[in-house]
Amino acid sequence: MSRIAKAPVTIPNGVDIKLEGNNVTVKGSNGQLSYDINPAVSLDITGNVIQVQWDRDDKKATAQAGTARAIVSNMVVGVSAGFEKKLSLIGVGYRAQAKGNILNLALGFSHPVDFEVPAGVSVETPSQTEIVIKGSDKQLIGEVAAKIRAYRPPEPYKGKGVRYTDEHVVRKEAKKK
Repeated sequence: MSRIAKAPVTIPNGVDIKLEGNNVTVKGSNGQLSYDINPAVSLDITGNVIQVQWDRDDKKATAQAGTARAIVSNMVVGVSAGFEKKLSLIGVGYRAQAKGNILNLALGFSHPVDFEVPAGVSVETPSQTEIVIKGSDKQLIGEVAAKIRAYRPPEPYKGKGVRYTDEHVVRKEAKKK
């Protein structure tokens, strides 16, 4: 039984939700997001609360109900408050600089890495070793952060690389003689 799907999603002021068939469109101060929910799930919008409805005997519908509720909740939070991910660059000479929609990275390669930021996401560099990714689509922000981290993931011996700010890297001991 899905416990996530049972929880209602409250709609804050300033957020409009339209339901057309299986397509949910959420519009707020940070933009507009839309998603096609699974046909086994339906949404019930009453006042400022969204409740997910599904056939409780069908296991696949129960799984889809939890997924649909989580995605709709993330859309509502994204268009009202927004999401952000922070990355840290650890290593000698590792730097980042944001110029418009291009993120220039110096990660110890023989060449600089230019990462093109997709639409709907903004990237800031408060310092040369910090990257802040902001936007309204949680999935897209996570994807952008993972792509930037994939250029130089943190290595276990010295801890050098690009890591999430709250990430803990398990360190290994060096080889002994």
